[in-house]
Amino acid sequence: MAERPLTLMAVHAHPDDEATSTGGVLARYAAEGVRTVLVTCTDGGCGDGPGGVKPGDPGHDPAAVAALRRRELEASCEVLGIGHLELLGYADSGMMGWPANTAPGSFWSTPVDEAAARLAELMLRHRPDVVVTYDENGFYGHPDHIQAHRITMAALALTDVASKVYWTTAPRSMMKEFGQVMREFGEDLPELDPAEDPAVPEIGLPDEEITTWVDTTGFGGRKYDSLAAHASQGENIFFLRMGKERFTHLMGVETFVRVHDTTGASLPEDDLFAGLR
Repeated sequence: MAERPLTLMAVHAHPDDEATSTGGVLARYAAEGVRTVLVTCTDGGCGDGPGGVKPGDPGHDPAAVAALRRRELEASCEVLGIGHLELLGYADSGMMGWPANTAPGSFWSTPVDEAAARLAELMLRHRPDVVVTYDENGFYGHPDHIQAHRITMAALALTDVASKVYWTTAPRSMMKEFGQVMREFGEDLPELDPAEDPAVPEIGLPDEEITTWVDTTGFGGRKYDSLAAHASQGENIFFLRMGKERFTHLMGVETFVRVHDTTGASLPEDDLFAGLR
């Protein structure tokens, strides 16, 4: 009997999230023969509609947006070579404080135990060696990202299948460069300092606190194309304005914090599967 291939599972909140922080590792490991599984928790119905119509505006149809975004997600998966797409199908909760947070069927209003049980079933089916999701704050405080973190950690506790678990993050050095690039492209970003204003959230981590730096430069083009597949959200995807070369330079290394490990692989590491092959 052939040995079971190594498996990577990424748990994300919305269509297009798979591309931003994990598009490189999903494409790289798929190309290396790793079995890749993407779990998308919500339908993305709070995204932009055709012509950029915003949620709550006349003509915005969440069901139609969700159907379009599913097609875009499938196209993104094809670009990245993702082997298995699993959809939990919860309603997009919108940004923190939106009425959609508490709407019936929204991901944010779903009991963690209920959603975690469904995710645990997928973990037992796919038996991932490595699981990737967000940190406790969902990287930047989005309720669906926070909920994805909560149900992933609860499902892992129920199943105990993964040898390694990671949270996505970004080095503060890169966040500073990213801010400079955004201003270069005309984004009006205020100079906010979390050290001076407690209301300003700190995004990312100091470089020395990041455990895992994965070079995905060779897959920068695929990562860019996977983002481009989410064309309906193009107004909100700043990265597409850079072009592939600049994008790959800025986004060619994906970074993580390892929060669970049974392999004893030393840190820092440059491979999510260090100690497993």
